[in-house]
Order: sequence, then C-alpha cells, then structure tokens
Amino acid sequence: MEAHVKQRSSTTAFSPSFSSSSSSSSPSFSSNSFSASIVPFSFSSVQTNIQHGTDWSQAGIQWAYFSENGEASMARASMELMRFIGRTDHGGGVKWKDIEKQFHRLAFSRNTLEPVVKWSDFGFCIGMQQSQEFANELLRALRGSRRNLKIDITKAELHSYWCRMTDPCFKTRIRIFFDMCDRNMDGKITEMDFKQIILLSACTNKLSLTHEEAGDCAALIMEVLDKENRGFIQLPQFETFFKVSLSKGYYSTNQSTTTHFYPSCPNDDPCDDQEAASKAEILFRSYWRRAWIVLLWLVICISLFTWKFMQYRHRAAFQVMGYCLSTAKGAAETLKLNMALILLPVSRNTITWLRIHPRINSIVPFNDNINFHKLIAGGIVVGVILHGGTHLACDFPRISNSDPSIFRQTIASGFGYHQPSYIEILATTEVATGIVMVILMTIAFSLATKWPRRHSPSLPRSVRRVTGYNTFWYSHHLFIPVYALLIIHSMFLFLTDNAAEKTTWMYIAVPVLIYAGERILRAIRSGCCEVEILKASLYPGKVLSLKLQKPEGFSYQSGMYIFIQCPQISPLEWHPFSLTSGPEDDYLRVHIRTLGDWSHQIFSLFQEATSTGVKEHPKIYIDGPYGAASQDHIKYDIVLLIGLGIGATPFISILKDIVNGVRKARCDNSGCKDCSLRKGPLKAYLFWVTREQSSFDWFRDVMKEISNSNQKQSAVEVQNFLTSVYQEGDARSALISAIQALYHAKHGIDIFSRTSVRTHFARPNWFNIFSKLACRHRGARIGVFYCGPSALANQLETLCTKFSTKTSTRFVFHKENY
Repeated sequence: MEAHVKQRSSTTAFSPSFSSSSSSSSPSFSSNSFSASIVPFSFSSVQTNIQHGTDWSQAGIQWAYFSENGEASMARASMELMRFIGRTDHGGGVKWKDIEKQFHRLAFSRNTLEPVVKWSDFGFCIGMQQSQEFANELLRALRGSRRNLKIDITKAELHSYWCRMTDPCFKTRIRIFFDMCDRNMDGKITEMDFKQIILLSACTNKLSLTHEEAGDCAALIMEVLDKENRGFIQLPQFETFFKVSLSKGYYSTNQSTTTHFYPSCPNDDPCDDQEAASKAEILFRSYWRRAWIVLLWLVICISLFTWKFMQYRHRAAFQVMGYCLSTAKGAAETLKLNMALILLPVSRNTITWLRIHPRINSIVPFNDNINFHKLIAGGIVVGVILHGGTHLACDFPRISNSDPSIFRQTIASGFGYHQPSYIEILATTEVATGIVMVILMTIAFSLATKWPRRHSPSLPRSVRRVTGYNTFWYSHHLFIPVYALLIIHSMFLFLTDNAAEKTTWMYIAVPVLIYAGERILRAIRSGCCEVEILKASLYPGKVLSLKLQKPEGFSYQSGMYIFIQCPQISPLEWHPFSLTSGPEDDYLRVHIRTLGDWSHQIFSLFQEATSTGVKEHPKIYIDGPYGAASQDHIKYDIVLLIGLGIGATPFISILKDIVNGVRKARCDNSGCKDCSLRKGPLKAYLFWVTREQSSFDWFRDVMKEISNSNQKQSAVEVQNFLTSVYQEGDARSALISAIQALYHAKHGIDIFSRTSVRTHFARPNWFNIFSKLACRHRGARIGVFYCGPSALANQLETLCTKFSTKTSTRFVFHKENY
C-alpha cells in the first residue's frame, strides 16, 4: 500500500534499453538511447524503477534517480552494489587482516609446508558462514571451474579472491556474480541458470519461493534482457541490468536501508533553517505530566513519613525504642498510602473512562499506569523494609531488653504490665499478620519481575517450571489475603488504643471499593459477553486470527484492546489483545501469536478444531474495551507508527480508522449530509519490522483493504522491513532486490508480501527516517507510537528528543504498556 505524495522535482528519469549489443560500461546518455520523462519522488516505500504498466518492448526499465551528475552518482552507488564481503558489527567492511586471522585459525598443513584451509571453510573465512551454499557457489565462480571446487585453499589464493571481491571496479564484481549464474561457465546465462540462482538466493535469505515462482521470475528477467529471443544473455546486458535495477537512485555508504526511500532535503540537511528548541524545553514538554505525578507522590510520602516520625518523636515509647520507633511508624504511614494507591493504576475501566475527558487526559499520563503501578510497588518494598526491618531488628529487641523501671514508666500498660520476650512479641497478632503479609508480598513481587514472568532462559530449569505468565497471574491474587491481613494488622496496634489512630481502613476503603466494583462489573459483563466466532484463521508463525461477532452496543476507539477468556483452558485467565478491526467494522478481530502457555493452548484448540473439520469453535468470552497509549493518535495530525513483529497489531485498527476518517472528512467537505467531520490524523506512516516472510500473511487482507481505500487519499504510507534478508547491496540479496523491482513494476504487487506494499531488506535506519520526516514536516508535531521490545523503545525515545531539539519538528514518543 503505497500512498505517493507528489512533489515538484527537476529530476529526469531515463529508460535504457537492454539489447545484446549493450556496452558493459556505464550507459551512454544520447538522445538515441534514452527517452526522458519527469518522475515525481515519493516519500513512501522504495520507488519502483519501472512504472506499473510500462511498455516493456519499447521502454525497458525506467531509471528514476539520475540527475545531471548521474555518472558520479553511479560511481558512488557501484561501491555499495554487489558486496561479497560483509560488514563488521561496527558497520565497517571486513578487512584483509580479519580474513587472514580467520584463515590462521582454521589452517592446517597437508603434504606441504604451506598452510591451507578446507574448501568448505571458505564461507567461514570471508564471513559467510551462515550462507554456506552461497559461499560454495561463489568459490566455484572465483575458481572458474566446478572441477577445481574441492581443492584446499592457500593463503595466497584466498588473498587473490579477496582482492577480486573487494575490487572497487564494479565490472570485476559483476563478473564474479555473472560467473555464479553461469553454471556451465560458457559465458551465457539461460533462463534455467537464472531460476537456479534465484532459488539459491531465496534459500540464503530465508525466503519462501516455489519453483514455479522462481521460473516466473527467471522468465521475467529474460523478457527484459533478451530482446532478440536468443535464449540467453551475456555479460553486457547482465552488467547494465544490475547497475540500473539495483541503484534505485544510489546506495548510501552508511549502511542505510532507508535513505533512498525518501526525497533528499535541501542541502541534504534536515536541520537547516529550522528553529531548534533547547533540550531542557523538550524534556519538560515530554515528561512534565509524569514529573508532576511522581513529584506529588513523593511529596505526600515524605510529608506523611515526617508527620508520623515527629509525632512518635514526642511519645513516651521513644524513651525505650528511640528513632527506630519513629522510623517504623513513619514508614507504616507511607505503606497505608501506597497500599491504597497501587490499586488505582490497574483499575482499567476507571482509567478508560477518564481517558475520554480531554482536560483530565491532558494532565494525567494514563499511558504510564503500569509504570506507576510498578513505582508504587517499589515504594511498598522500601516501606516494608523500613517498617518491618526496624521493628524486627531494633524495636522488639529494645522492648524485651529495656530497663524494667523505664518499661513500667512508659509502655508497660500496652503490654498488660508484662515485659515480653522477643519470641513472645513475634507471637502476637500484629506481628504474626505482618510477617505473613511480607511473605505473601515477597512471593507476588518476585514472580512479577521480568525474568520469571517472561520465562527467561537465564533462570535454572527447575525454577522455569514454576514461572511464566500463569504463575504471575495467579500469584498476584495473593493481594486478596494481604489486604484482609492488613485490616487485621491495623486493628491490633502496639502502644495505642485510640481508634482515631487506626486509619488504615480510611486509606484503602475507596480504592478497594473501586477495584472490587471493577472486578464485579468485569465478571458480570464478561459473563454475558460470549461471542460468536465468525471465522478462525491459522497463519504461519503460530498466529491465530479470530473474527468475532460484535456485541450489540459495543463501541470502541482505534488503538483499544480487549481481554479474552477461553473456559476450555481456564475460567480464571484473561489475556489482553489489541483489536485489529476498525471502529466502524461490524465485527471484531484480534490476532494472537503463540508466545506463552495460554496462547499456545488456544492455538492448539483451534488448530485441532480446524484439522478435524469440527464446525463448532471453542467458546470465547471477551471483556472490554480498554484504553491504551495508541488512543492518543487522535491528538496529532501526523503519526509515525512502529511495530515489531506482532507489535503491529495496535496500529492496524488505527490505519483503517484514519483512512475512513479522511474519506469522511473529504466527503463532508464536498457537501455530503450523512458524513461528519471527525478529528484525527491526516497522515500516518507505518513501519512494520519483521523477521520472517510468513509474517506478511497475518495482515495481508487488511493491507489490501486499506490499500484499496487509500489509493486516492494518500493518507497512509506503509513500510515493510524484512530482517531475514541481507542488507541491500549485499551480493546475497542483489538478485532478490532486482527481481523484486521487476515484479512490482509488472504486476503492481510485491513478490514477498503479496501486497502493493514494497518490502525493504534488513533493519531500518531510524536516524535517517526521523531526519527525513523532520525535513518533510517542518514545524509539525508528530506522534511516535511504538509497540515492541524495550531496547528499541529507548533508542526511538532518544531520537525523538534529539530531533525535537535540533529541528523545528516535535516528535512525541508513546509506548504500549500492557
């Protein structure tokens, strides 16, 4: 789904013809060889170098990015085209010393004094150990014969190969690749040769390509290159073909996989002439809502601690226990507050209701509810250590060991005028309930941490057996006895019989009622929300798509999520999943990927039902909808949506909503009475990064639907990135890139995603993406929404701050938290 935005450009596109007499050198630019036309650049996915519907017999391939300094551009491009030597982890090319070091590590002596390495280790020497079959074909091409393939390699021979593979002359490297395709080594490449090398390239890049599809691609290449129908092509056509089809403007030399996707900014600097803001200003704008909430919480906690500390500083018991007593009582007061507050961030219905009020939503960071929940949990841990630790290690020993006369004069009445021993103090109701609470909270807190919750492989196998999401979920319900024990604990206080000082119930009453009310509402609502499953689809990667009947009166906004329960698995487990259907659809849709115990079980249930032909699907109950960070997309005119793998699910609903919203707005502006103008983004960019080609199946129907609706609106631009394919410019993906361009040009769809959305290879260069967005949308405020691992979230948030301070464009970061 490409939404092309027209921009004025003086760039001229050329169409070289591929005839048998083409020169192997750079194409000459004569009026006889080329026909010129103006081709506007697009900010969307890689511009197709061949326009869909081109007259192939006359036009050949359009060369879209070739300005008046085209030859210089091609010279720079050729340095990055057809790389046989990979890059290091630091981004630089592999040097001879690296290959030499690998040679010495693998070398041995056989019959001669000169060390050699096995021919099968060639791939390890040049950094292609993960592409062994491709490396073997490369070695065969370098040696010029299949008969000499299985001969050991000397250091001098390896160095000569390295020199040829790294030769700055494009002709040298293209000749190597030509020889790889020319399996008979007769200087001619046939359609069958192309088919074989296509299959090899697909396998090397972990792509799924059938023999029929490979044959079609080979035929397509021959259709373009073999103009005289000789049944083969030679080096000149082959060289020109790769120069044109792989350049796509020209490859940058900084590993970028995205720089050539977008129009260049004036002077190549998106920051020129832009009004920059100070970093302090940007940080304030980004974090002021979090800051004032956390600051208010800290001020209240410190105030309560100080108030109680000073109160007991002047009590008679202070003479026995000193500052230990004041510290314990101060910490206890903060514990009362935090035990009340910790329930509010997880009161999802309340938060969802508050989100719809703009004034409240503008000052309270509801997107950070889970983070605030964790922060309060941290405050409880600190409070428990101070309260329980000072009591056990300081207060109780001082009570049992204090001078009897001082004991009688101060706190004896609170103990029935009997000075207890340490063991007797531990046996009291208030201490026993406190210890049990600490044990239960320790269990719940420990199992809620990242490693046991996510079944981390770093944990011992015996521990992993009792961890995971289910363990976290059930252990978290230990809060029910904890709150019951807290009430009992608060009613049996040492040193006071004054009911006015037993205030724990005052703190927790309202939050407990809110939370209990939510759970009751949830139980009632979900109990009557068994939904009919209209369609269940199983996709590669163990992804289950459920199309559900939309309950009457069920309304939601794009970006929301629901909880799903399957009684056949567990009547108590509810799991959150983003809605991938649009608010205006008459059905609900979710995509569930197998990542844990519950998701594996539900996938297995539907897999079994599908394979056995059972008409009745397992029962499903839903609860929701609930608000999420993605809802805030309506605050921006421009949004950047970034999803990794299944993390694209929250954004599918948003894309459909934006397309529908823009269409309605245009309809309203044209005078339709039934349409209403609705606030929301006017432009959305989706960057979907996935590791497996099969992932494109998950949302293929949705992408086609959005593409059809988006054709005339250009409201949505989608970029697919497939990280299993080697970086563009690598010889292992060179033919794949060329075929992709040809196939997209002729059929209008991408051969890998099977949609009109062009697939890019390797990971995105996020710096360049932000740079181009800042250049194009000067002075705009762009909402950046991300769903995926935290490592990239930190990088994206840093880039948002960086570009907000260096340019006039403001990037506001949001991350999904469940």
